[in-house]
Amino acid sequence: MVESFLDFIRNQKRYSERTVALYADAIEDFYAFVFPEKSGTLSNEDLLDALKPNLIRNYTAASIENGTGARTMNLKLSALSSYCNYLLKNNYLESNPVRKVYRPKQDHKLPEFYTEKSMTNYFDLRKEDFEGEEPFEHLRRRMIIMILYSTGMRRSELCNLKVQNFDRSRRTFRIVGKGDKEREIPVPSLICEYILLYLKRAQDEFGGPPEWFFFTDKGRQLYLGYVNQVVKEELSGIEGFTGKKSPHLLRHSLATHLLNNGADLNSIKEILGHSSLAATQVYTHNSFEQLKKTYLTAHPRAKK
Repeated sequence: MVESFLDFIRNQKRYSERTVALYADAIEDFYAFVFPEKSGTLSNEDLLDALKPNLIRNYTAASIENGTGARTMNLKLSALSSYCNYLLKNNYLESNPVRKVYRPKQDHKLPEFYTEKSMTNYFDLRKEDFEGEEPFEHLRRRMIIMILYSTGMRRSELCNLKVQNFDRSRRTFRIVGKGDKEREIPVPSLICEYILLYLKRAQDEFGGPPEWFFFTDKGRQLYLGYVNQVVKEELSGIEGFTGKKSPHLLRHSLATHLLNNGADLNSIKEILGHSSLAATQVYTHNSFEQLKKTYLTAHPRAKK
């Protein structure tokens, strides 16, 4: 029953393997709580009997008491709710029990981002890697940062990027995002020049046209952990980069900088590949510089 649900979200809903794994972990965690001694030997009847509001409430309370954060708990409940909806549609359940469970309130943290000055500091310091004869490994690392920041790609989208996804004549990237949804991202002329330099070096390094836009030393597809490591190491020790360093922060940074410089939310939504405008609107809270500029321009006591 659980496996059929996971197959459904993997093959029909086209969820990523990472999302499928998160859903599987959430469901397994719930059943392990309800049946601490029967895990792995549960019948369909056992699985269905456990899906009661009171048991889900007990699971939620125990998880929070053991240190699970509100955001993580809500993600687990969302996975359980999707699972119950699947069982409901297939006539295993009469209603979704998760809907009767109170979800813990979580603090809504504003997305972090790097300043435009910080990004300029990084690219000014690394400019010689694009224009000189630095080792290919250096160029690859700098290009990863440049593509993540200039396009707002997700980490997984970067790893799945192929050379054929770059259209040099139209200066665009064709991205296959969540749910196999495709979108196009325009690339500035200067970035295109750097990309062409990188691709030429990549072909020389690989000994022929490579399939993947970014590849390992053995010509294989990049893995997610490598991208995390590159971002952390590349941004360390450079002025303006304090605290967390991650690929997703580069995505947040692009969205915030676009908004600060006058881009509209709908355009940012399309670039980032968000399914709804609500996901993009969070960046309006981050755009303090734009807010400050508007405030000082409009406030009657701020004028001379």
